Amino acid sequence: MHDLESTSKEYLLVSDFDQTLSFNDSGLVLSELLGIAGFAERIAGLSRIHLVQQGGELAYLLLHDPEFRRVRREDLIETGKRIRLRQNIARLLEILAGLEGHRFLVRVVSAAPEEVIQSALEGIVPREHIFGTQFRYAASTGEIESLVRVPAGYGKVAVLDGLRAGLTIGHDRLVYVGDGSSDVHVMLHVNRLDGLTIAVSENKYLTQIARRTILSDDALSVLVPILEEILGWNAMRIRAFFESHGFVLREWDKMRTDSLSIGRALSAPAASGMV
Repeated sequence: MHDLESTSKEYLLVSDFDQTLSFNDSGLVLSELLGIAGFAERIAGLSRIHLVQQGGELAYLLLHDPEFRRVRREDLIETGKRIRLRQNIARLLEILAGLEGHRFLVRVVSAAPEEVIQSALEGIVPREHIFGTQFRYAASTGEIESLVRVPAGYGKVAVLDGLRAGLTIGHDRLVYVGDGSSDVHVMLHVNRLDGLTIAVSENKYLTQIARRTILSDDALSVLVPILEEILGWNAMRIRAFFESHGFVLREWDKMRTDSLSIGRALSAPAASGMV
């Protein structure tokens, strides 16, 4: 095993959590757990006034919203247990650990509370490989007292750069996987460093930036752009690889989507001679 690791090309794969490795938004699940209404409206209001970095809205609510101030660490842990994860995350990590001369070191970086992510991914991703929003708790009451770290917006870029430096990974050996507008900054950063960016949603801001977009309910789908872009495999070899691991690519539609908005011109154009 030591010889394999020493000769493998090492990559750093960083993934978001909410709606990237999961189907749920942590804040929404927490709100349902506590019976707090209007979570989406509160997030939308914070986004409109740009008071916090995109993705950091839940952290702001936990610190400042009267209803969310009652949240304790055990509430965040229980929320993680209720998060619905994408299929085959553990299998994906196993495959990525040694992929024909390529070894991917996987880390999770998200603005979701760290306790939520650790609870949701318990037994799948080691706690020390998870970098979420960290809080300080009051010793006497257990309530959230202050913030230690919020990996949202540029905060994700800082965490990623710290990880890359600590692991001594080359700037062109980065892979970032995300789903929403809060991932825009880090994807632009990874693109600039010649890394691979993968969107797992049809977010209109993200799909214009990500080098690849992959839509699936299964975490193993992330392998497809990795095998194509980094290992240079064709579709036939990728299908055979999945089958060798006991999976079948039932549907694989490669699509290009043009999104248009067309309105009527203010004045009729001159005749073009077209018939």
